[in-house]
Amino acid sequence: MIKTFTQDDLVRYIYEETSEEENAEIVSAMLFDEELEQNYDDLKEVISGLEASMKEPSDKTIDTILSYSKSYHLHSVE
Repeated sequence: MIKTFTQDDLVRYIYEETSEEENAEIVSAMLFDEELEQNYDDLKEVISGLEASMKEPSDKTIDTILSYSKSYHLHSVE
């Protein structure tokens, strides 16, 4: 009997949060269910786009923040 998988299961599979047994079941299910395989492909594409859009601050920005932080004197309130 083939188990029904949800998008949550596919996301867990993509992020390698499933057990070896679940992995085998998902792969097997995708062989027989074109809609599940299409959902998997769509999710992989979305996740790939999200990862590609991740931004990081420039070194200059980081240096400015660190410099400001070092020059900022905290006074204890008593």
